[in-house]
Amino acid sequence: MNAAAGPGADRSDDDLVAAARGGDGRALELLLRRHHDRIVAVCRQLCRDRSDAEDAAQEAMIAIVRRLDRFDGRSRFSTWAYRVATNSCLDELRRRRRRPVPIDGDHAPEPPAAGPGPAELAVRAGDRAELAAALDRLPEDFRTPLVLRDVADLDYATIGEILDLPPGTVRSRIARGRARLAEALAQVAPADGNPDGGRVVGTTQDPTAPAADPAGDGGPTEPSPPTSTTTP
Repeated sequence: MNAAAGPGADRSDDDLVAAARGGDGRALELLLRRHHDRIVAVCRQLCRDRSDAEDAAQEAMIAIVRRLDRFDGRSRFSTWAYRVATNSCLDELRRRRRRPVPIDGDHAPEPPAAGPGPAELAVRAGDRAELAAALDRLPEDFRTPLVLRDVADLDYATIGEILDLPPGTVRSRIARGRARLAEALAQVAPADGNPDGGRVVGTTQDPTAPAADPAGDGGPTEPSPPTSTTTP
């Protein structure tokens, strides 16, 4: 589902929202197509299960359509849409925790396709399963902002709006999440067959992000030791 080209592709989100509210079905379709792929990628990374991700993405799209009249325009439409999608994913995860755990392997979570964001965590060929497993083990407080940053390619302020967190706290959680990912991937990466000792690229801390903020309040933090990664 791609609205990058074709009639109406040059119309702004605000223009499409206004038209859709006025009953323009084509405008609504263009709006949903424009954001569909990124929302699905976010749901896949947050839910870590293809079936749950599809359910969450579908619920998010339905909620966006039903609540479009409530969008007040104080934030960008994309910020509001990702907030709806994130909440749908968190609701799906809560429902998952209440389900009985299957005793066989027939319903094991299927690793989703990697998100298309330009800042996606890059790994060596063959290491995507390890990345999925390491990301899945991250606490939700770290994984959610990390996915919104590296899959949805959102800035810190936008992620803060979606999660109702100060930008400093968002930066801190992303930095700490990346550090944990790097540590987990370094433990499973083989030392042979890779000239750089099997280290994984793409998990370095964002150069604009400050050190981890233990208090979680976005205030000044003590510098933390850098995570060493090298590019194969």
